[in-house]
Amino acid sequence: MYPQGPAAYDRAITVFSPDGRLFQVEYAREAVKRGTTAVGINYKGGVLLAVDKNVTSDLIVPKSIEKIFQIDEHIGVATSGLVADARRLVEDARVKAQRNRLVYSEPISVSALTRDICDIKQAYTQYGGARPFGTALLVAGVNDKPHLFETDPSGAFTEFTAGAIGMGKREVEKLLEGKFKPNMERDDAIKLALVALNSVSEGKIRAENIDLITIPVGGKYTPVATDEISELIKQLGKELDSHSEKTE
Repeated sequence: MYPQGPAAYDRAITVFSPDGRLFQVEYAREAVKRGTTAVGINYKGGVLLAVDKNVTSDLIVPKSIEKIFQIDEHIGVATSGLVADARRLVEDARVKAQRNRLVYSEPISVSALTRDICDIKQAYTQYGGARPFGTALLVAGVNDKPHLFETDPSGAFTEFTAGAIGMGKREVEKLLEGKFKPNMERDDAIKLALVALNSVSEGKIRAENIDLITIPVGGKYTPVATDEISELIKQLGKELDSHSEKTE
């Protein structure tokens, strides 16, 4: 007797269900939904990535948790989901970026690198003996202008002006739809990212638990100092406090 229902189709990645679904890919998306929230925003002259590392214990050293990775001088990625899976994609992306510099004597385009990453993801949905990568990436970078791409475990990707991945994706995107403005100044974009992360945190965000990087057009991947993040959190003040009071 043959098994019925999803169990009949979710044991192998290469088997479609009758309604055209790949259950292992959908399970990989669930892993992403359980990951920490990451935000990406295009601003006037650059792009930023921000992640609340959601440190759950005072015994954990926050710097030991990596959620944003530098790929090249002009590209960074933020991850949500299985960080170990993301590290594998990050290493492949770094190799492709350096190979492009060696072969063509120019930095790789953000769209080309995103496509290469997603080609790897797609391959792992098509062959037996493998499983999909349980991670989504926000790929941020600059060529002639800022770019921000979101990648899916299926290998699909979409370009955004502002977006989010992880457990708070829908809430953050709803907030961004209401507050994002084209050509925002750098500090305003950082503040918006902090407000977005705070809106889905269990309490008020803490500067030491935030990873935030900016990549300006004509500049390089630059981590934002904890002191600067702390000062911007102070400037936001009541706006962040009002949310933390609601969640208590």
